[in-house]
Amino acid sequence: MYQLAESAVTALRARGLTCAACESLTGGMICAALVDVPGASKVLRGGLVTYQTDTKTLLADVPAPLIEEQGVVSAEVAQAMAAGTRAKLGVDIAVSATGMASPGEAGDPPAGTVFVGVSTSAHTYAIPLQLTGSRAEIRRQTVREALRALLREASI
Repeated sequence: MYQLAESAVTALRARGLTCAACESLTGGMICAALVDVPGASKVLRGGLVTYQTDTKTLLADVPAPLIEEQGVVSAEVAQAMAAGTRAKLGVDIAVSATGMASPGEAGDPPAGTVFVGVSTSAHTYAIPLQLTGSRAEIRRQTVREALRALLREASI
């Protein structure tokens, strides 16, 4: 994972871009992966850990009605998390992660259902993922996919 984070930081630095993350199921792991790379302070402005539902609204400006309509584990909420974080922290690229890392209550999406959001000035989108493995493995895979998305956007 370090090489992926290092590649993202290098690409961001080369283009003079900044980034941020809004994390739910990953609980700060995306930012931690980036911070492991020397020089990350030149590109990473910060991150929001919005683990509970209401913090997505409080910190990332995700509209509460959107959460009620779509559910917190949805492409729409992942996009809103990324867009809200990009606007709030004033960065070029923001990524987000929302999903289920382990089985939830009846009616919840199945474990491994994850959405990575990406927001730039040009577009905002979500990447749907269906991951398998333990809670820790799902969280690590989510970080990897978020870093890949960040690297793609920084390399465009």
